[in-house]
Amino acid sequence: MSADDEFETADTESVRRGVERDERTGRSAAAARIAQQASWVDLQVRQAMERGEFDNLPGQGKPIEDLGVEHDPDWWVKKLVEREHIALLPPALALRKEDAELEARLDAITVEREVRRELEDFNRRVVETRRQLQGGPPVVTATRDVDAELAAWRERRTARIEAQRATRAAGEPAPRKRTWWYRWRSR
Repeated sequence: MSADDEFETADTESVRRGVERDERTGRSAAAARIAQQASWVDLQVRQAMERGEFDNLPGQGKPIEDLGVEHDPDWWVKKLVEREHIALLPPALALRKEDAELEARLDAITVEREVRRELEDFNRRVVETRRQLQGGPPVVTATRDVDAELAAWRERRTARIEAQRATRAAGEPAPRKRTWWYRWRSR
């Protein structure tokens, strides 16, 4: 059976089902629309090229990244991790990193009860990670003494507040904290 015979068979079925036929070509109207759409798309691309809409595109003249690399089924996950700067660390290393950044995170909190809750949560996660018998580096992160950390947090907070008062007393204007309403209205 040739391609023309297949086309005629398909056309005969479309006539039997009541599908429209193009009087000029004898083909179904749907096939004619598809052919017209393809030529219309080509025309639009050609006109855009003539207008110069494809000139000076980013990456012009450069090779496409990762084009010659063999297929990797996890390519999209790797691109997501790279684009979003997601850190995938084993629990022991993630706790070490969090331990190093804990004081700065605590200093951003203004309520003592929240600081205590944050410290207790950190200690709970350290203990849970020690109990898990998964592979990877050992957990060497120590738990924090909540009362000692709260005392240190209070001292750092008091020192920050006094430094702010000293700058105000020296005549320097304090930086204004803009509320969400002010930011919204100034748009």
